[in-house]
Amino acid sequence: MYFGKKAVEEIPEADTAIWSCTNDGCNGWMRDNFAFEQVPVCAHCNSPMVSSTKMLPLVVNDHPIKMLKKGTLI
Repeated sequence: MYFGKKAVEEIPEADTAIWSCTNDGCNGWMRDNFAFEQVPVCAHCNSPMVSSTKMLPLVVNDHPIKMLKKGTLI
């Protein structure tokens, strides 16, 4: 018998708010609750980003980083 194979646990997914890069040649995006700014720019190409949604695995980030002003030490 083969006992090494384990059951794969299904990861819960949800419709998540994200920021997507507007540059056609860039596929950069970030979760909204991990962005440092209210309206971020792309970290790859410095283009503006637009808000949208994407089905992603659930990740919790309870730190209110967006409430801090830019340049404030954490």
